[in-house]
This record gives sequence, C-alpha cells and structure tokens, in this order.
Amino acid sequence: MAMLDASASAPHPRDAAALIAAGRRALEIEARALAALPSRIDGAFARACNLCLAATDPPASGRVVVTGLGKSGHIANKIAATLASTGTSAFFLHAAEASHGDLGMVVRGDVVVAVSHSGESVEVLALLPHLARLAVPVIALTGNAASSLARAAAVHLDVSVAAEACPLNLTPTASTTATLAMGDALAAALLAARGFTSEDFARSHPGGSLGRKLLLRIADVMRQGKDIPSVAADVTMEAGLLEMSRKGLGLTAVTDEHGALLGVFTDGDLRRALDRGVALRGTRMREVMTRMPRTVRPEQLAAAAVNEMQQYSVTALLAVDDQGHVVGALNIHDLLRAGVV
Repeated sequence: MAMLDASASAPHPRDAAALIAAGRRALEIEARALAALPSRIDGAFARACNLCLAATDPPASGRVVVTGLGKSGHIANKIAATLASTGTSAFFLHAAEASHGDLGMVVRGDVVVAVSHSGESVEVLALLPHLARLAVPVIALTGNAASSLARAAAVHLDVSVAAEACPLNLTPTASTTATLAMGDALAAALLAARGFTSEDFARSHPGGSLGRKLLLRIADVMRQGKDIPSVAADVTMEAGLLEMSRKGLGLTAVTDEHGALLGVFTDGDLRRALDRGVALRGTRMREVMTRMPRTVRPEQLAAAAVNEMQQYSVTALLAVDDQGHVVGALNIHDLLRAGVV
C-alpha cells in the first residue's frame, strides 16, 4: 500500500500579511463606528435615561426589559446584564419567546429597551401592541431612524454604522459593537445618576473576587481570642519566641495586663536582637519590641490590610479597637485564603 504524504493533506497556511491586514481593517471600521457615537449622546439619550429612572427608582418598582433577536438578542442580553449589575433592575426577554407566553413577564410600570439593527424585526414589532396596551414606553436602539420600530418608540437611539467590519458588509460586527457601546453608555449614565458606589457594585457581585475585596472586613478574616499571639512586656524574649512559634504568624503582640497594645515583636526584631548578641533568657520583651507598630482596625476593609502590607513590606498585622486593645491578628495567608489577594 502506498504511503500517503502527510504534507499533501496538511492545510496550507494563508498569507500572514493578508490576515493581519484583514484583522486591522475590521478593528479600524469598528473604531470609526464607536467614534461616531458620542455626538449622538443628546437629548434623546437623556430622555431614555429618565424613562429608565422613572420606572426603577424607588418608590417605583418597574424593571428595564431588554429584548431582541439573533445577534441583536445577544447584545440585548449583555445590556440587561450590565444594567442589572450596576443598580438598575433589568432582565432580558427573548423576542421570539415573548410571543409564546413570556410577554407576561412585562407589567405596567416597566420600560422596554428594544434592540434591532434593521428596526424591522417581525418578532420585536409584534410586541408593540401589547406594550402599548400596558402603557409601557419603548426605547429603540436601531440603525435606521425611519424604521417601524424607531417611529413607534418613545425614544430612538441611533446606533447606525457606515459599514460592517465583515468584508462582505453583511455580518453584524460594527453594528453590534456600536449597540453594545450605547448600552454601556446608558448603564453608565444611570449608575452615575443614582450615585451607585463600588460597595453597591460589590453587593451584586458577592461571589467574585471584586465582591470579596470590597465587602470583606478585617474582622471577617482575622484570628481572634486564643489564636492571637500575645505576651506580657515583662516575659523573656525566649517566651515571646515560643509564642510566635505556637501561633505561626511571624509576630506576637506585647500587651499590658488589660490587653492594651504596647508593642510588637516580629521575626525582624528577633534577627536584630540576635545580631546584637542579646540573650534569649535574660532579656525582657519590652527591651526588644517595636513600639508604636502599624495596626489596622477590625471594621476596615480587608483590602486595606493588603495595601498596608504591600506599602510597608510586612506580612502580618495586629487589629486594635478604639481603646487600643488587641482584638485580632492576620497575615498574608489569611487574606489569600479569603480570596482578597
């Protein structure tokens, strides 16, 4: 049997220069589409924002319902997700499923954002009579201001593009990019109007790393009670070293009889003491501790402890209360386990 030449069946690589040129051309077209949008953020955009705010700001209890079909449906879904994560009650409604029962999700008091590049999607237009009966206003995002959807909407936002990035000028590319960007602009404007904060954002993202960084307090991750390394000022350096070893934090607090912080003894203090020839058994902790150490408060964000450690090149910190009493201790490993770092 004749051996097949592997190289004969291998795909031929395309010309690298042509591929690079095509990719750059696509991005340049999309960049131009985005560059055309700022001039369209005008009175119509402000009216669209106010419709969304009127529907969703307390005491109103409406939602922003974002709908579309096909590629526009994918973009609509992303716009709804962005709105929901930035303080605007919103959800995605599939335009085709809406006519088969899902339209019942829309109630009086809502506002609908309808996405259709042509503005003539039959499934989207079919929703208009029902929305009109409910007095639900429609915000249309289309590429055709003369389209049926644009003319029927309370507000039309123009997301037209000069050309698609597709070489055939057919596949939705630049148009979907422009629509997504307009949706982002809407979400950003609503976020700003509400005074939405980073902590508000974190509350809707509790499972993500950002949520952990913004919501976790030092009190949530610090070691407490008997797990805090602590010795009296009059014990020997040897006793302080044993306490450090038992608790495994690389430091120990030095406190008075009431638990008030007097100083801290760290691995660095130990090295410096040994360099000076200090006796482990004959030296008291008050003689070798670092006075007025850097501390954190339990109510601070855990991210603040990360910043403190990075800024001052330390790996562990003590937490104190308003009276200066030691109430906790933590190191970089505690923060890593909590997902803050």
